[in-house]
Amino acid sequence: MKIPFQQVDAFAGRPFTGNPAAVMPLEAWLDDATLQAIAAENNLAETAFIVPWAGDEADFELRWFTPAVEVALCGHATLATGHVLLSRNPASQRVRFMTRQAGALEVARDGDRYRLALPAWEMAPKPLPDHAALLGGAPVETWWRDGGYALFRYGSAEEVTALEPDFRAMRPLGDILFIATAPGVETDIVSRVFAPGAAIDEDPVTGSAHCLLATYWAKQLGRDRFTAFQASARGGHIDVHLDGDRVLLGGSCVTVIEGVFTLS
Repeated sequence: MKIPFQQVDAFAGRPFTGNPAAVMPLEAWLDDATLQAIAAENNLAETAFIVPWAGDEADFELRWFTPAVEVALCGHATLATGHVLLSRNPASQRVRFMTRQAGALEVARDGDRYRLALPAWEMAPKPLPDHAALLGGAPVETWWRDGGYALFRYGSAEEVTALEPDFRAMRPLGDILFIATAPGVETDIVSRVFAPGAAIDEDPVTGSAHCLLATYWAKQLGRDRFTAFQASARGGHIDVHLDGDRVLLGGSCVTVIEGVFTLS
């Protein structure tokens, strides 16, 4: 069995920046163990699998796997998948995805870039002293969303970039997304995102984290549009727009590898 394979740098204006994802279209779903094994073999933050969707409400069903687990939502791999599909169909303006835990998602053309529509997620303040100690620094606020999403607000971008988390101690906590954020310097906000329990110590650019960052910072900044930079080693810029119950993320993609994955 041969599966088309493309590796795409998402939220990237040039190769070797942004967040890489594998995009693999299937005619029908393989068993979950095989999908997980393929993702582990790819050894990227995410591998996105799609199959055609029979209903009118979407074009494809979409699932995402890290090298260790299937995740409920992945923004950058959704953007990468939209890029692959829209590049193949220059006349198409958008592509719609149905997902198992995050509902309907969409990637649309936005000039020479793309606009990714994700759900807007609210959080609640919650003391997280043990988590904060493993992340490091001295966050001024901590917030939580059920499902394993933890946000840590710091006083400055310098504090966020200086973090040296204890990944070994964080891994046994399970699939928790640690989101460190602060006001930015050249952008409105800055963030870093860590998911050691999902086999991703630091994620380069994380669309799903901005489902939370959008709702949090829109209130802090007093406006629904702002610029964001995820300060990983690869780095990535995102234009953020909170539009009701949706978060619209603007970004570019670059295809860096095309090939075939062979299952004997």
